[in-house]
Amino acid sequence: MSPGGNPEAYVQIVNSIPVLSVEREEQLAKALFEDCDLDAARQLVLAHLRFVAYVARSFSGYGLCEADLIQEGNVGLMKAVKRFNPSFKVRLVSFAIYWIKAEIHEFILKNWRIVKVATTKSQRKLFFNLRSKKTTLGWMNEQEISDIAKALGVESVAVRQMEGRLSFKDEAYDCSTSDEETVSSPSQFLKLSRDDPSTRVEQQDWKVFEYCQLMSAYEGLDARSKKIISSRWLASKKLTLSELAKQFNISAERVRQLEQNALRNLREKIATQ
Repeated sequence: MSPGGNPEAYVQIVNSIPVLSVEREEQLAKALFEDCDLDAARQLVLAHLRFVAYVARSFSGYGLCEADLIQEGNVGLMKAVKRFNPSFKVRLVSFAIYWIKAEIHEFILKNWRIVKVATTKSQRKLFFNLRSKKTTLGWMNEQEISDIAKALGVESVAVRQMEGRLSFKDEAYDCSTSDEETVSSPSQFLKLSRDDPSTRVEQQDWKVFEYCQLMSAYEGLDARSKKIISSRWLASKKLTLSELAKQFNISAERVRQLEQNALRNLREKIATQ
C-alpha cells in the first residue's frame, strides 16, 4: 500500500483499517518478537498507517510532497515495528513516534533547501529548535547565542552558523520576470497558518526520543539489573528494596548498590549515544 499520487484516497483507505486493542497488539508484538512472525508484523504496520499519515500532515508546511512525507514516515514505522519489544509495556504508537518523525525529519533536511542546512547531530537539533529558543526577531547577540548553546548542549559557533543558514533563501537558477509579474521566493507560496509548521516541529514532544534512548541503554544491562530498574523505576507498581531483596535472596543494601550501579551504567550509555 502506497500513498502514490492521491494522498486523500490513501488516507481514507488507512483510516478504514481497524485500530488494534491493547490485548491484540500485545499478542501480535509477542508473536513478532518471539517467533519472528512476519504476518504479525504486517498487521502491526497496517493498523498504524493512519497515525503515520496524521503525523506526516503536520509537516506539510515545508512545501514537500505529502505522499513522500507519508512514505518516509511509513519507513520509520516499519523500523519501529522491527525493534519493538513488548516487554517495554508501552503502546507501539508511543514507541514508533520517534522513528516516524526521525525519517520525516531526515527527508525534510535533505530536500528543504538546495544547500543542506543541517548534516550533523548538533545542526539537526538547532534546525528544529533554534527558532523557538530565540527571544528576538533580529540577529542574536553573544549572550543569547551563549544561552541557547548551553540549553541545547552545542557549541556557540554552531548556533551562529545555523542562524545564518536559516536566514538565507534559495533563489531560482533561471527565471523570467515581466512588468506585470514579479517572481518571489518559494517560501511565499507555502501555506500560511497561525500555527507555523516550523514552530510545530520545534515543539514536538522529545520525551519519546529520550525514552527510546533509555530503552536502548536498558537492553545493555544484565538480567538482574534489568529486573531491579524495571521494578524500581518503570513498573506502574514499584517494588521496595526489601521486596527485591527477598526475591534475589540478598540484603536490601546490596539491592540499593546494584540499583545505583545500573543507573550509572544507563547514564553513561545514554551519554555516548
